Amino acid sequence: MSTLFNKFHHICIVVYDIDKAQAYYESIGVGPWVEYPPLVEYEELEVPSKAGFLSLKYRICNLPDVQIQLCEPGDEPSPQRLHMDSKGEGVFHIGFEVADADAAEAQAKGAGLPVLMRGRRANRTGFTYYDSAQGAGVTLLTRATNLPGK
Repeated sequence: MSTLFNKFHHICIVVYDIDKAQAYYESIGVGPWVEYPPLVEYEELEVPSKAGFLSLKYRICNLPDVQIQLCEPGDEPSPQRLHMDSKGEGVFHIGFEVADADAAEAQAKGAGLPVLMRGRRANRTGFTYYDSAQGAGVTLLTRATNLPGK
């Protein structure tokens, strides 16, 4: 049995206005929110448009059992911008935690999941988005979280 998608980590929602969305969540008691670390920390990056990727704004809220991410795409091309333009606001991806980003990606490829985009930090932590929306109804992602000392 695959261990790729058994540790739910986060849900990512694309929004038109990240400040407005954050304010709404805070008004109903969901918070606190923090900005996601700079996207430039990814040294190895395979995305449709680097400018599109770097223009994404993220905020995260760590709840006891799950993280909620808000993403405001910039004007540059990106899968998140494409989703927003074609479907509007809503869930863009569901993220799953893995111990090893590279091993998880290899396992997913072996299972026939094409890679949509990926990024790695110098310590090999990072993310891989899979082209799964047609079959799963949503983009799936695996990630190895950047932990101090790792």
